[in-house]
Amino acid sequence: MKIGDKVRFLSDTGGGVIAGFKGRLVLVEDEDGFQIPTPASEVVVVEDTAADRARLRIDQQQRRIEKGEDRRSIRQRLAAADTDEEGTDENWREADADAQPDDDPSINFVAPVKERTGGDGLSVYLAFTPADVKNLSTTRFQSYLVNDSNYYIHFAYAVKDEEQWNLKRAGELEPNMKLLVEDFTLADLNGMLHGCIQFHAYKKDRPFTLKPACDIQVNIDAVKFYKLNTFHESVFFEQPALVYTLVEKDRPGGHPMLEPLTSRPEDESAAKLKAGGPAPSRIAREAFEKKKGELSRRYGGEGRKPAKQVLNADKIVIDLHAGQLLETTAGMSAADILDYQLEVFRRTLEQYKSQPGMKLIFIHGKGEGVLRHAIIHELNYRYKRYPYQDASFREYGYGATQVTIR
Repeated sequence: MKIGDKVRFLSDTGGGVIAGFKGRLVLVEDEDGFQIPTPASEVVVVEDTAADRARLRIDQQQRRIEKGEDRRSIRQRLAAADTDEEGTDENWREADADAQPDDDPSINFVAPVKERTGGDGLSVYLAFTPADVKNLSTTRFQSYLVNDSNYYIHFAYAVKDEEQWNLKRAGELEPNMKLLVEDFTLADLNGMLHGCIQFHAYKKDRPFTLKPACDIQVNIDAVKFYKLNTFHESVFFEQPALVYTLVEKDRPGGHPMLEPLTSRPEDESAAKLKAGGPAPSRIAREAFEKKKGELSRRYGGEGRKPAKQVLNADKIVIDLHAGQLLETTAGMSAADILDYQLEVFRRTLEQYKSQPGMKLIFIHGKGEGVLRHAIIHELNYRYKRYPYQDASFREYGYGATQVTIR
């Protein structure tokens, strides 16, 4: 079995031509040009290239005779055949029988990486996919690192635990490939909120343009994982995915959910990925104030109702249903409504933070549980000092959470 032999698969239909070898695997190239790694025991040679050439030579000679193109005598034809076969051992099939593995260049042969047009600009993405997009509150998720370029990247991905960092995955990612980083649930998100991805790019066995090393720190907003409209179709995955740009065409990318952590001013120039390109940095204070002003204009004035607070015994009851907070939701997306409900929740906690022992009942309803999950995330991450529990079922049903100010 050698490069150029035509083979077929034993356990499947189809086959192809041997393009090379990789360890114990045979690289079988099909008619579309794709190389399929297959164990040597799973393929069988169906045509030998040398036998092919011999049969072709005989067929061509026979056709010339039948067409009258070959006017040589029988003696001349035999002499020509002897000349063609001179120096050819009749046991030519065994010619390589004594060859040592080190003498065979096909052993451990690795096919060169095929590059695609337009792939020399470095593009790297971090992506998340749900196993079941219709059941986000219970399904498992996968995180991927996607390399959409002709470069190899050597990377390290770590998450922050208080003041220390824990390595999650490190290794090499081949060109134009994606790599599964980890499988996780929503319960694991609190340990993934602060991450750092470091990587550098290079090519093998060919010259390349040097790319700057990247050190990108990210913040992840877990609330996004509870929203169905967060996940969209992507060229990298068959199922809906949440894809965030780390670097695209040699330039850093940003997203409201995936914000790099605050950096020191003196580190700003060192963080630049390319001259003239902005370094990844936390959303600027000006942008934050602009967004805040936009929300105030959208939800302020006539469109907003004061958050209704009812004193029930020793508890304050706040209804977070959109119909109780807004005159109308026309022109607002589900994400806009959720953002405003959370804003009311935070504002209420700030209002009573100086009254230890006060109990606040937030009515969020049952529904799909999106608002409840978002509130629980806020309490676990931003308001850790406030204990909480499900409010009395008898008084408020299943759709309310009680928070105690401490």
